[in-house]
Amino acid sequence: MAVDYTVIVLYLAGMLAMGWWGMRRARSKSDFLVAGRRLGPAMYSGTMAAIVLGGASTIGGVGLGYRYGLSGAWMVFTIGLGLLALSVFFSARIARLKVYTVSEMLDLRYGGRAGMISGIVMWAYTLMLAVTSTIAYATIFDVLFDMNRTLAIVIGGSIVVAYSTLGGMWSITLTDMVQFVVKTIGVLLLLLPIAVVKAGGFGAMRAKLPTSYFDPLGIGGETIFTYVLIYTFGMLIGQDIWQRVFTARSDSTARWGGTVAGTYCLAYALAGAVIGTAAKVLYPKLGSPDDAFATIVKDELPVGVRGLVLAAALAAVMSTSSGALIACATVANNDIWSRLRGAVKPAAGEHDEVKGNRAFILIMGVAAIGTAIALNNVVEALTVAYNLLVAGLLVPILGGLLWKRGTAQGALASVIVGGLAVVGLMAGYGILADEPVYYGLLASLAAYVAVSLATRPTDAAVLALWRERLAGRPAPELPSEPVAAPQ
Repeated sequence: MAVDYTVIVLYLAGMLAMGWWGMRRARSKSDFLVAGRRLGPAMYSGTMAAIVLGGASTIGGVGLGYRYGLSGAWMVFTIGLGLLALSVFFSARIARLKVYTVSEMLDLRYGGRAGMISGIVMWAYTLMLAVTSTIAYATIFDVLFDMNRTLAIVIGGSIVVAYSTLGGMWSITLTDMVQFVVKTIGVLLLLLPIAVVKAGGFGAMRAKLPTSYFDPLGIGGETIFTYVLIYTFGMLIGQDIWQRVFTARSDSTARWGGTVAGTYCLAYALAGAVIGTAAKVLYPKLGSPDDAFATIVKDELPVGVRGLVLAAALAAVMSTSSGALIACATVANNDIWSRLRGAVKPAAGEHDEVKGNRAFILIMGVAAIGTAIALNNVVEALTVAYNLLVAGLLVPILGGLLWKRGTAQGALASVIVGGLAVVGLMAGYGILADEPVYYGLLASLAAYVAVSLATRPTDAAVLALWRERLAGRPAPELPSEPVAAPQ
Protein backbone atom coordinates (compact mmCIF):
# COMPACT_ATOMS: atom_id res chain seq x y z
CA MET A 1 0.00 0.00 0.00
CA ALA A 2 3.01 2.32 0.22
CA VAL A 3 2.62 3.42 -3.41
CA ASP A 4 -1.13 3.96 -2.95
CA TYR A 5 -0.51 6.01 0.19
CA THR A 6 2.01 8.15 -1.68
CA VAL A 7 -0.52 8.86 -4.44
CA ILE A 8 -3.17 9.89 -1.91
CA VAL A 9 -0.82 12.08 0.14
CA LEU A 10 0.47 13.84 -2.98
CA TYR A 11 -3.13 14.43 -4.09
CA LEU A 12 -4.11 15.95 -0.72
CA ALA A 13 -0.99 18.13 -0.66
CA GLY A 14 -1.86 19.31 -4.17
CA MET A 15 -5.31 20.38 -3.01
CA LEU A 16 -3.80 22.54 -0.27
CA ALA A 17 -1.30 24.04 -2.71
CA MET A 18 -4.14 24.95 -5.07
CA GLY A 19 -5.90 26.66 -2.17
CA TRP A 20 -2.83 28.73 -1.39
CA TRP A 21 -2.42 29.73 -5.04
CA GLY A 22 -6.11 30.60 -5.34
CA MET A 23 -5.83 32.91 -2.33
CA ARG A 24 -3.63 35.24 -4.39
CA ARG A 25 -6.38 35.66 -7.00
CA ALA A 26 -9.31 36.24 -4.59
CA ARG A 27 -9.05 40.02 -4.17
CA SER A 28 -12.71 41.02 -4.35
CA LYS A 29 -16.12 39.68 -3.40
CA SER A 30 -16.71 38.65 -7.01
CA ASP A 31 -13.36 36.83 -7.16
CA PHE A 32 -13.95 35.06 -3.86
CA LEU A 33 -17.57 33.98 -4.36
CA VAL A 34 -17.91 33.48 -8.15
CA ALA A 35 -14.32 33.37 -9.49
CA GLY A 36 -14.68 36.85 -10.97
CA ARG A 37 -17.47 35.62 -13.30
CA ARG A 38 -14.86 34.79 -15.93
CA LEU A 39 -14.58 31.01 -16.36
CA GLY A 40 -14.28 29.76 -19.93
CA PRO A 41 -16.07 26.71 -21.39
CA ALA A 42 -13.45 24.07 -20.54
CA MET A 43 -12.97 25.07 -16.92
CA TYR A 44 -16.69 25.75 -16.44
CA SER A 45 -17.65 22.29 -17.75
CA GLY A 46 -15.08 20.51 -15.61
CA THR A 47 -15.95 22.29 -12.40
CA MET A 48 -19.70 21.94 -12.94
CA ALA A 49 -19.36 18.19 -13.53
CA ALA A 50 -17.11 17.92 -10.47
CA ILE A 51 -19.56 19.55 -8.07
CA VAL A 52 -22.65 17.57 -9.09
CA LEU A 53 -20.85 14.21 -9.10
CA GLY A 54 -19.91 13.67 -5.48
CA GLY A 55 -19.52 10.76 -3.14
CA ALA A 56 -23.20 9.84 -3.44
CA SER A 57 -22.87 9.70 -7.23
CA THR A 58 -19.68 7.63 -7.08
CA ILE A 59 -19.93 5.33 -4.07
CA GLY A 60 -23.73 5.45 -3.98
CA GLY A 61 -24.05 5.04 -7.75
CA VAL A 62 -21.91 1.89 -7.69
CA GLY A 63 -23.95 0.66 -4.73
CA LEU A 64 -27.20 1.09 -6.67
CA GLY A 65 -25.64 -0.81 -9.57
CA TYR A 66 -24.73 -3.60 -7.15
CA ARG A 67 -28.32 -3.76 -5.89
CA TYR A 68 -30.36 -3.16 -9.06
CA GLY A 69 -28.01 -3.58 -12.02
CA LEU A 70 -28.03 -1.16 -14.94
CA SER A 71 -31.18 0.59 -13.71
CA GLY A 72 -29.15 1.70 -10.71
CA ALA A 73 -27.87 4.44 -13.03
CA TRP A 74 -31.13 6.36 -12.67
CA MET A 75 -30.18 8.40 -9.60
CA VAL A 76 -27.08 9.91 -11.22
CA PHE A 77 -28.85 9.97 -14.59
CA THR A 78 -31.53 12.29 -13.22
CA ILE A 79 -28.80 14.56 -11.86
CA GLY A 80 -27.43 14.80 -15.41
CA LEU A 81 -30.92 15.48 -16.81
CA GLY A 82 -31.39 18.29 -14.28
CA LEU A 83 -28.07 19.86 -15.22
CA LEU A 84 -28.98 19.63 -18.92
CA ALA A 85 -32.36 21.29 -18.29
CA LEU A 86 -30.76 24.05 -16.22
CA SER A 87 -28.11 24.69 -18.86
CA VAL A 88 -30.40 24.71 -21.88
CA PHE A 89 -33.41 26.56 -20.50
CA PHE A 90 -32.32 28.73 -17.57
CA SER A 91 -28.55 29.15 -17.21
CA ALA A 92 -28.14 32.11 -19.58
CA ARG A 93 -30.84 34.11 -17.80
CA ILE A 94 -29.47 33.17 -14.39
CA ALA A 95 -25.94 34.23 -15.35
CA ARG A 96 -27.18 37.59 -16.69
CA LEU A 97 -28.74 38.49 -13.32
CA LYS A 98 -25.26 39.11 -11.83
CA VAL A 99 -26.31 38.11 -8.31
CA TYR A 100 -24.52 35.91 -5.78
CA THR A 101 -27.34 33.82 -4.28
CA VAL A 102 -30.72 32.36 -5.13
CA SER A 103 -32.29 34.53 -2.46
CA GLU A 104 -30.91 37.67 -4.12
CA MET A 105 -32.64 36.53 -7.31
CA LEU A 106 -35.92 36.22 -5.37
CA ASP A 107 -35.38 39.70 -3.88
CA LEU A 108 -34.82 41.14 -7.33
CA ARG A 109 -37.86 39.41 -8.81
CA TYR A 110 -40.32 40.02 -5.97
CA GLY A 111 -39.15 43.36 -4.59
CA GLY A 112 -37.05 42.46 -1.56
CA ARG A 113 -39.55 40.51 0.51
CA ALA A 114 -38.64 36.86 0.01
CA GLY A 115 -34.93 36.72 0.77
CA MET A 116 -34.65 35.97 4.49
CA ILE A 117 -36.99 32.96 4.71
CA SER A 118 -35.75 31.50 1.42
CA GLY A 119 -32.19 32.07 2.65
CA ILE A 120 -32.84 30.05 5.80
CA VAL A 121 -34.26 27.14 3.76
CA MET A 122 -31.32 27.27 1.32
CA TRP A 123 -28.84 27.48 4.18
CA ALA A 124 -30.31 24.34 5.79
CA TYR A 125 -30.08 22.50 2.47
CA THR A 126 -26.48 23.50 1.73
CA LEU A 127 -25.37 22.74 5.30
CA MET A 128 -26.86 19.23 5.13
CA LEU A 129 -25.24 18.72 1.73
CA ALA A 130 -21.87 19.72 3.19
CA VAL A 131 -22.42 17.45 6.19
CA THR A 132 -23.31 14.36 4.13
CA SER A 133 -20.29 14.92 1.89
CA THR A 134 -18.07 15.28 4.94
CA ILE A 135 -19.34 12.00 6.40
CA ALA A 136 -18.21 10.21 3.26
CA TYR A 137 -14.55 10.83 4.17
CA ALA A 138 -14.94 8.20 6.89
CA THR A 139 -15.66 5.48 4.32
CA ILE A 140 -12.72 6.36 2.09
CA PHE A 141 -10.14 6.90 4.83
CA ASP A 142 -11.24 3.66 6.47
CA VAL A 143 -10.35 1.79 3.27
CA LEU A 144 -7.11 3.73 2.89
CA PHE A 145 -5.73 3.80 6.39
CA ASP A 146 -8.10 1.77 8.60
CA MET A 147 -8.75 5.06 10.37
CA ASN A 148 -11.16 5.93 13.17
CA ARG A 149 -14.39 7.48 11.82
CA THR A 150 -14.11 10.75 13.74
CA LEU A 151 -10.46 11.28 12.84
CA ALA A 152 -11.21 10.56 9.17
CA ILE A 153 -13.98 13.17 9.13
CA VAL A 154 -11.78 15.74 10.84
CA ILE A 155 -8.83 15.22 8.47
CA GLY A 156 -10.87 15.14 5.26
CA GLY A 157 -13.10 18.00 6.32
CA SER A 158 -10.20 20.14 7.49
CA ILE A 159 -8.42 19.90 4.14
CA VAL A 160 -11.54 21.06 2.30
CA VAL A 161 -12.19 23.84 4.80
CA ALA A 162 -8.55 24.97 4.51
CA TYR A 163 -8.38 25.37 0.74
CA SER A 164 -11.93 26.74 0.52
CA THR A 165 -11.24 29.36 3.20
CA LEU A 166 -7.96 30.43 1.61
CA GLY A 167 -9.09 31.19 -1.91
CA GLY A 168 -12.86 30.83 -2.03
CA MET A 169 -14.28 29.98 -5.45
CA TRP A 170 -10.93 30.42 -7.18
CA SER A 171 -9.34 27.72 -5.01
CA ILE A 172 -12.40 25.50 -5.35
CA THR A 173 -12.41 25.94 -9.14
CA LEU A 174 -8.75 24.99 -9.45
CA THR A 175 -9.12 21.97 -7.17
CA ASP A 176 -12.32 20.92 -8.94
CA MET A 177 -10.55 20.84 -12.30
CA VAL A 178 -7.91 18.52 -10.83
CA GLN A 179 -10.66 16.46 -9.24
CA PHE A 180 -12.53 16.23 -12.54
CA VAL A 181 -9.45 14.88 -14.32
CA VAL A 182 -8.71 12.42 -11.50
CA LYS A 183 -12.33 11.17 -11.49
CA THR A 184 -12.36 10.75 -15.24
CA ILE A 185 -9.13 8.75 -15.27
CA GLY A 186 -9.82 6.79 -12.09
CA VAL A 187 -13.46 5.83 -12.61
CA LEU A 188 -14.15 5.93 -16.35
CA LEU A 189 -10.80 4.97 -17.84
CA LEU A 190 -9.44 2.58 -15.19
CA LEU A 191 -12.04 1.14 -12.81
CA LEU A 192 -14.80 0.63 -15.40
CA PRO A 193 -12.89 -1.54 -17.90
CA ILE A 194 -10.96 -3.40 -15.17
CA ALA A 195 -14.19 -4.25 -13.30
CA VAL A 196 -15.86 -5.57 -16.46
CA VAL A 197 -12.82 -7.68 -17.39
CA LYS A 198 -12.50 -9.09 -13.85
CA ALA A 199 -16.20 -10.06 -13.95
CA GLY A 200 -15.62 -12.02 -17.17
CA GLY A 201 -17.11 -9.51 -19.60
CA PHE A 202 -20.74 -8.63 -20.30
CA GLY A 203 -21.55 -12.16 -21.48
CA ALA A 204 -20.50 -13.70 -18.17
CA MET A 205 -22.30 -10.96 -16.24
CA ARG A 206 -25.56 -11.73 -18.08
CA ALA A 207 -25.14 -15.44 -17.47
CA LYS A 208 -24.54 -15.10 -13.72
CA LEU A 209 -27.13 -12.44 -12.81
CA PRO A 210 -30.95 -12.28 -12.98
CA THR A 211 -32.42 -10.67 -16.10
CA SER A 212 -33.75 -7.83 -13.92
CA TYR A 213 -30.16 -6.58 -13.60
CA PHE A 214 -30.25 -5.65 -17.29
CA ASP A 215 -33.74 -4.13 -17.33
CA PRO A 216 -33.46 -0.32 -17.78
CA LEU A 217 -36.53 0.17 -15.57
CA GLY A 218 -35.75 -2.55 -13.06
CA ILE A 219 -35.40 -0.11 -10.17
CA GLY A 220 -39.10 0.77 -10.48
CA GLY A 221 -41.10 3.57 -12.07
CA GLU A 222 -42.05 5.20 -8.76
CA THR A 223 -38.41 5.34 -7.66
CA ILE A 224 -37.40 6.92 -10.97
CA PHE A 225 -40.18 9.50 -10.66
CA THR A 226 -39.02 10.38 -7.13
CA TYR A 227 -35.44 10.76 -8.37
CA VAL A 228 -36.68 13.18 -11.04
CA LEU A 229 -38.57 15.26 -8.47
CA ILE A 230 -35.70 15.39 -5.99
CA TYR A 231 -32.55 15.44 -8.11
CA THR A 232 -33.60 16.80 -11.50
CA PHE A 233 -35.58 19.65 -9.97
CA GLY A 234 -32.98 20.03 -7.21
CA MET A 235 -30.37 20.77 -9.88
CA LEU A 236 -32.54 23.63 -11.15
CA ILE A 237 -32.62 25.58 -7.89
CA GLY A 238 -29.71 24.64 -5.60
CA GLN A 239 -27.42 27.46 -4.44
CA ASP A 240 -24.38 25.20 -4.92
CA ILE A 241 -25.31 24.76 -8.60
CA TRP A 242 -26.37 28.36 -9.25
CA GLN A 243 -23.16 29.66 -7.73
CA ARG A 244 -21.25 27.76 -10.42
CA VAL A 245 -23.51 29.22 -13.11
CA PHE A 246 -22.57 32.66 -11.80
CA THR A 247 -18.90 31.90 -12.58
CA ALA A 248 -19.48 31.66 -16.35
CA ARG A 249 -17.99 34.50 -18.36
CA SER A 250 -20.82 34.55 -20.92
CA ASP A 251 -24.29 33.22 -21.72
CA SER A 252 -22.89 30.73 -24.21
CA THR A 253 -20.38 29.42 -21.68
CA ALA A 254 -23.16 28.76 -19.17
CA ARG A 255 -25.38 27.09 -21.77
CA TRP A 256 -22.93 24.97 -23.74
CA GLY A 257 -20.44 24.33 -20.94
CA GLY A 258 -23.29 23.11 -18.74
CA THR A 259 -24.62 20.93 -21.55
CA VAL A 260 -21.23 19.22 -21.85
CA ALA A 261 -21.14 18.68 -18.07
CA GLY A 262 -24.68 17.24 -18.08
CA THR A 263 -23.79 14.83 -20.88
CA TYR A 264 -20.71 13.75 -18.93
CA CYS A 265 -22.98 13.01 -15.94
CA LEU A 266 -25.07 10.63 -18.06
CA ALA A 267 -21.94 8.67 -19.02
CA TYR A 268 -20.77 8.67 -15.38
CA ALA A 269 -24.16 7.31 -14.29
CA LEU A 270 -23.94 4.35 -16.65
CA ALA A 271 -20.31 3.68 -15.66
CA GLY A 272 -21.20 3.50 -11.96
CA ALA A 273 -24.08 1.10 -12.61
CA VAL A 274 -21.88 -1.19 -14.74
CA ILE A 275 -19.14 -1.21 -12.08
CA GLY A 276 -21.72 -2.10 -9.44
CA THR A 277 -23.13 -4.88 -11.62
CA ALA A 278 -19.62 -6.30 -12.09
CA ALA A 279 -19.09 -6.15 -8.33
CA LYS A 280 -22.27 -8.20 -7.83
CA VAL A 281 -20.75 -10.96 -9.97
CA LEU A 282 -17.45 -10.83 -8.08
CA TYR A 283 -18.88 -10.40 -4.55
CA PRO A 284 -22.49 -11.64 -4.48
CA LYS A 285 -22.89 -11.48 -0.69
CA LEU A 286 -21.55 -8.14 0.49
CA GLY A 287 -23.03 -6.86 3.75
CA SER A 288 -24.03 -3.50 2.21
CA PRO A 289 -24.33 -2.39 -1.44
CA ASP A 290 -22.38 0.76 -0.57
CA ASP A 291 -19.36 -1.46 0.21
CA ALA A 292 -19.16 -2.49 -3.45
CA PHE A 293 -16.97 0.40 -4.58
CA ALA A 294 -14.38 0.08 -1.82
CA THR A 295 -14.31 -3.73 -2.07
CA ILE A 296 -13.71 -3.94 -5.80
CA VAL A 297 -11.06 -1.21 -5.62
CA LYS A 298 -9.26 -2.82 -2.70
CA ASP A 299 -9.30 -6.39 -4.01
CA GLU A 300 -9.15 -6.15 -7.81
CA LEU A 301 -6.95 -3.21 -8.76
CA PRO A 302 -3.15 -3.27 -9.00
CA VAL A 303 -0.90 -1.18 -6.78
CA GLY A 304 -0.75 2.46 -7.88
CA VAL A 305 -3.94 2.18 -9.88
CA ARG A 306 -5.76 1.43 -6.63
CA GLY A 307 -4.38 4.63 -5.09
CA LEU A 308 -5.45 6.68 -8.12
CA VAL A 309 -9.01 5.28 -8.08
CA LEU A 310 -9.31 5.90 -4.35
CA ALA A 311 -8.05 9.42 -5.03
CA ALA A 312 -10.86 9.66 -7.59
CA ALA A 313 -13.40 8.74 -4.92
CA LEU A 314 -11.84 11.29 -2.59
CA ALA A 315 -11.99 13.86 -5.40
CA ALA A 316 -15.69 13.16 -5.90
CA VAL A 317 -16.41 13.76 -2.23
CA MET A 318 -14.20 16.84 -1.96
CA SER A 319 -15.68 18.57 -5.01
CA THR A 320 -19.24 18.31 -3.68
CA SER A 321 -18.15 19.13 -0.13
CA SER A 322 -16.29 22.30 -1.11
CA GLY A 323 -19.08 23.46 -3.40
CA ALA A 324 -21.70 22.94 -0.71
CA LEU A 325 -19.48 24.64 1.88
CA ILE A 326 -18.96 27.86 -0.07
CA ALA A 327 -22.67 27.90 -0.98
CA CYS A 328 -23.63 27.49 2.69
CA ALA A 329 -21.25 30.25 3.78
CA THR A 330 -22.40 32.59 1.00
CA VAL A 331 -26.05 32.19 1.99
CA ALA A 332 -25.29 32.51 5.71
CA ASN A 333 -23.31 35.72 5.23
CA ASN A 334 -25.11 37.45 2.37
CA ASP A 335 -28.71 36.35 2.88
CA ILE A 336 -29.01 35.93 6.65
CA TRP A 337 -26.27 37.67 8.62
CA SER A 338 -26.13 40.81 6.47
CA ARG A 339 -29.88 41.27 6.87
CA LEU A 340 -29.77 40.71 10.62
CA ARG A 341 -26.82 43.06 10.96
CA GLY A 342 -28.64 45.69 8.92
CA ALA A 343 -31.81 45.29 11.00
CA VAL A 344 -29.97 45.60 14.31
CA LYS A 345 -27.31 48.13 13.46
CA PRO A 346 -26.35 49.34 9.98
CA ALA A 347 -22.72 48.66 9.15
CA ALA A 348 -20.50 51.72 9.30
CA GLY A 349 -17.79 52.35 6.73
CA GLU A 350 -16.31 49.89 4.31
CA HIS A 351 -16.88 46.24 5.07
CA ASP A 352 -14.13 43.81 4.12
CA GLU A 353 -16.35 41.39 2.20
CA VAL A 354 -13.62 38.92 1.27
CA LYS A 355 -12.53 38.69 4.89
CA GLY A 356 -16.14 38.33 6.04
CA ASN A 357 -16.96 35.56 3.56
CA ARG A 358 -13.70 33.80 4.40
CA ALA A 359 -14.66 33.84 8.09
CA PHE A 360 -18.07 32.39 7.28
CA ILE A 361 -16.55 29.52 5.29
CA LEU A 362 -14.40 28.70 8.30
CA ILE A 363 -17.37 28.86 10.69
CA MET A 364 -19.66 26.80 8.44
CA GLY A 365 -16.85 24.31 7.84
CA VAL A 366 -16.37 23.73 11.55
CA ALA A 367 -20.15 23.38 11.95
CA ALA A 368 -20.31 20.83 9.11
CA ILE A 369 -17.47 18.76 10.58
CA GLY A 370 -19.05 18.79 14.04
CA THR A 371 -22.47 17.83 12.68
CA ALA A 372 -20.94 15.07 10.54
CA ILE A 373 -19.28 13.55 13.60
CA ALA A 374 -22.59 13.55 15.50
CA LEU A 375 -24.73 12.29 12.60
CA ASN A 376 -24.95 8.68 11.48
CA ASN A 377 -27.65 8.32 8.82
CA VAL A 378 -26.37 10.00 5.66
CA VAL A 379 -29.31 8.99 3.47
CA GLU A 380 -31.87 10.48 5.85
CA ALA A 381 -29.95 13.75 6.19
CA LEU A 382 -29.64 14.11 2.41
CA THR A 383 -33.32 13.27 1.91
CA VAL A 384 -34.40 15.92 4.42
CA ALA A 385 -32.18 18.47 2.65
CA TYR A 386 -33.52 17.80 -0.83
CA ASN A 387 -37.15 17.53 0.32
CA LEU A 388 -36.91 20.95 1.98
CA LEU A 389 -35.22 22.44 -1.07
CA VAL A 390 -37.69 21.11 -3.64
CA ALA A 391 -40.91 21.55 -1.63
CA GLY A 392 -39.91 24.95 -0.25
CA LEU A 393 -38.13 26.73 -3.10
CA LEU A 394 -38.83 25.09 -6.48
CA VAL A 395 -42.19 26.79 -7.06
CA PRO A 396 -41.26 30.40 -6.11
CA ILE A 397 -37.99 30.21 -8.08
CA LEU A 398 -39.39 28.72 -11.28
CA GLY A 399 -42.57 30.75 -10.83
CA GLY A 400 -40.51 33.91 -10.68
CA LEU A 401 -38.69 32.97 -13.87
CA LEU A 402 -41.76 31.84 -15.83
CA TRP A 403 -44.89 33.62 -14.47
CA LYS A 404 -44.99 37.41 -14.24
CA ARG A 405 -48.18 37.37 -12.13
CA GLY A 406 -46.36 35.73 -9.21
CA THR A 407 -46.08 38.05 -6.20
CA ALA A 408 -43.90 38.41 -3.13
CA GLN A 409 -46.76 37.30 -0.89
CA GLY A 410 -47.29 34.25 -3.09
CA ALA A 411 -43.58 33.40 -2.93
CA LEU A 412 -43.50 33.69 0.86
CA ALA A 413 -46.65 31.58 1.22
CA SER A 414 -45.16 28.98 -1.10
CA VAL A 415 -41.92 28.73 0.88
CA ILE A 416 -43.67 28.54 4.25
CA VAL A 417 -46.50 26.16 3.24
CA GLY A 418 -44.24 23.88 1.22
CA GLY A 419 -41.57 23.75 3.93
CA LEU A 420 -43.99 23.09 6.78
CA ALA A 421 -45.95 20.57 4.72
CA VAL A 422 -42.90 18.50 3.84
CA VAL A 423 -41.63 18.51 7.43
CA GLY A 424 -45.03 17.41 8.75
CA LEU A 425 -45.40 14.75 6.08
CA MET A 426 -41.92 13.37 6.80
CA ALA A 427 -42.93 13.08 10.44
CA GLY A 428 -46.08 11.21 9.44
CA TYR A 429 -44.96 9.04 6.53
CA GLY A 430 -41.28 8.68 7.45
CA ILE A 431 -38.22 10.56 6.21
CA LEU A 432 -37.48 8.16 3.38
CA ALA A 433 -41.07 7.95 2.08
CA ASP A 434 -41.92 9.35 -1.36
CA GLU A 435 -45.18 11.05 -0.34
CA PRO A 436 -43.71 14.06 1.56
CA VAL A 437 -42.04 15.60 -1.48
CA TYR A 438 -45.07 14.84 -3.71
CA TYR A 439 -47.65 16.46 -1.47
CA GLY A 440 -45.31 19.17 -0.16
CA LEU A 441 -44.64 20.32 -3.73
CA LEU A 442 -48.36 20.36 -4.55
CA ALA A 443 -49.08 22.38 -1.39
CA SER A 444 -46.34 24.85 -2.32
CA LEU A 445 -47.75 25.27 -5.84
CA ALA A 446 -51.32 25.74 -4.59
CA ALA A 447 -50.24 28.38 -2.06
CA TYR A 448 -48.14 30.24 -4.65
CA VAL A 449 -50.91 30.44 -7.26
CA ALA A 450 -53.75 31.18 -4.83
CA VAL A 451 -51.96 33.90 -2.85
CA SER A 452 -50.42 35.49 -5.95
CA LEU A 453 -53.83 35.80 -7.60
CA ALA A 454 -55.36 37.14 -4.39
CA THR A 455 -52.77 39.92 -3.94
CA ARG A 456 -51.74 42.96 -5.94
CA PRO A 457 -49.39 42.31 -8.88
CA THR A 458 -45.71 43.00 -8.37
CA ASP A 459 -44.82 46.68 -8.69
CA ALA A 460 -44.13 47.71 -12.29
CA ALA A 461 -40.76 49.28 -11.35
CA VAL A 462 -39.61 46.02 -9.75
CA LEU A 463 -40.61 44.03 -12.85
CA ALA A 464 -38.90 46.57 -15.11
CA LEU A 465 -35.60 46.17 -13.22
CA TRP A 466 -36.06 42.39 -13.33
CA ARG A 467 -36.53 42.43 -17.11
CA GLU A 468 -33.48 44.64 -17.54
CA ARG A 469 -31.31 42.24 -15.58
CA LEU A 470 -32.73 39.17 -17.34
CA ALA A 471 -31.93 40.73 -20.68
CA GLY A 472 -28.36 41.41 -19.60
CA ARG A 473 -28.63 45.16 -20.07
CA PRO A 474 -26.48 47.32 -17.75
CA ALA A 475 -28.03 47.70 -14.33
CA PRO A 476 -26.54 48.38 -10.90
CA GLU A 477 -25.49 45.45 -8.71
CA LEU A 478 -27.91 44.48 -5.99
CA PRO A 479 -27.06 46.24 -2.72
CA SER A 480 -25.84 44.14 0.16
CA GLU A 481 -28.98 45.06 2.11
CA PRO A 482 -32.45 43.90 0.97
CA VAL A 483 -34.19 45.93 -1.73
CA ALA A 484 -36.81 48.19 -0.19
CA ALA A 485 -40.35 47.00 -0.75
CA PRO A 486 -42.43 49.27 -3.01
CA GLN A 487 -44.89 51.54 -1.25
